Amino acid sequence: MVGAKMSNNLPCGRFEMRISESLQPFIRNGLKGCEKEGLRISREGSISLSPHPVQLGAALTHPNITTDYSEALLELITPALSDGSEMLGFLTNLHRYVCTNIDDELLLSASMPIGDLRSSAIPIARYGSSNIGRMKHIYRQGLSYRYGGCMQVIAGIHFNYSLPESFWLEYQDFTKQPGDPQSFRASAYMGTIRNLQRYGWLIPYLFGSSPAVSKSFVDGRNSAYSNALEKFDETSYYKPFATSLRMSEIGYVNPVQASFRVSFNSLDEYIRDLSKATSIPYLDYERVGTKVGGKYRQLTTNLLQIENEYYTSVRPKQLTRPNERPLRALSNRGIQYIEIRSLDIDVFEPSGISIETTRFLEALSLLCLFHESPAHDIRQYDEVKHNALAVANKGRDPALKLLNKGQEVHLRTWALILCDQLQEICEALDNGNKARPYTQALHKQMEVIRHPELTSSAKMLATMRDQKLSVAELVLQKSREYTSHFQKTPLDNSVKRDFDLQVANSLEQLKRLNNASEIPFDEFLGNYFSKIPEPAKFPGIDRKASQVR
Repeated sequence: MVGAKMSNNLPCGRFEMRISESLQPFIRNGLKGCEKEGLRISREGSISLSPHPVQLGAALTHPNITTDYSEALLELITPALSDGSEMLGFLTNLHRYVCTNIDDELLLSASMPIGDLRSSAIPIARYGSSNIGRMKHIYRQGLSYRYGGCMQVIAGIHFNYSLPESFWLEYQDFTKQPGDPQSFRASAYMGTIRNLQRYGWLIPYLFGSSPAVSKSFVDGRNSAYSNALEKFDETSYYKPFATSLRMSEIGYVNPVQASFRVSFNSLDEYIRDLSKATSIPYLDYERVGTKVGGKYRQLTTNLLQIENEYYTSVRPKQLTRPNERPLRALSNRGIQYIEIRSLDIDVFEPSGISIETTRFLEALSLLCLFHESPAHDIRQYDEVKHNALAVANKGRDPALKLLNKGQEVHLRTWALILCDQLQEICEALDNGNKARPYTQALHKQMEVIRHPELTSSAKMLATMRDQKLSVAELVLQKSREYTSHFQKTPLDNSVKRDFDLQVANSLEQLKRLNNASEIPFDEFLGNYFSKIPEPAKFPGIDRKASQVR
């Protein structure tokens, strides 16, 4: 039975696992949510230059429809629900509502952007004249200076997962672990995150959907890693065995953030290290300046402006209160849920993600919770990074070997061992359902492991070859198809009324915020950044050593 953490003898062994019957009812009530990004584009494929549509409400105050970096980069947010089908149904309804309220535009069906990707051609998101609205806009300006707009309009899906309070009370009692419940839960979630990092290479292998990018992206990204790409056709570049170029060096990987490490060995260490990163000035960012000619360019000149700037495949989250820093929320109230951030938008799914994917991720998260999760040392940290990049760049290469505790192991061997260990969890989640939805989702992914040509990344390249399409032509074709699909399947009247009311409420809230009497913005910003103690300098980091290219 799951009591003490299960030991892991990978890559050469397997173990039996039994989930206590007392825990099974609680793991079936885990909460699932999605945050799905997507660019608004013209029917010809260019990024929309129009403001966030007023028909969708106010991006600052709408709970389910907002924007990310750009006015054109929508973010659709579902509530956290115990029923995964209900959660995806909500996401589908959001797509229906959006696609009927963006005039003649389309919602891009892929993670990697197309069109004119020069930073000057990408409109940065605006959130009104309130202090918090100005702060969100200036933060995005800073991202543009630091990384360029091309990188910032890469889209993805975040899968959020948590277990109910009742589970944690039962689990702590079952494991006979001392201490206060919040600390116990934080420790367990951080262990889950470390294991999701160890085994997280499985996610881009199975669900990566960006093996190719447009020439405009290569030109706009202007990365030293672009030379490693091969030419697919006159306007497309790719890697033959790539699964997720979004998660590769040409995507989110950043040399400045690679210059420091953030520990996931405990919540305290995580908060400590991110606090440091938001407090240490960096020379190239100092050259950009914070406020030049009376106008803000970025929030700070530190390694990170705010903690959300840190790019990682999975992170602990706690809902924030008005004007509360995420680190302060974690420090005060612990971890509420985990956020898996390595999912590409699936080009072959209208909503970008399938129910089978969410079921697999739920089961994988539980496996990572129950697995033994030793602290990361430098070797483990480097192995996690090596494996993630190897799978992103060449995950479908049949000869690919990953590193596990210093040993090489074939990806397929390791992946099937993990799936074998997932079977008991999936059976528990099925709870006697004759359709066995979780087990079926697992078996589907096991087939994908045995047959790499079934991956979304492989199917994408095969479709491009068979139909003689560039990557931009393929995703534009799918974007037209899905936008039309959502427009032709109208919402129920009651659902539409609820969404219309949210739009009206969000616009009214924004109006009140913009008209409210507030303290001067400089004072507001000073107060915001004063809420985390000043940390010591990172050991071994020379802030003058690296240059941003």
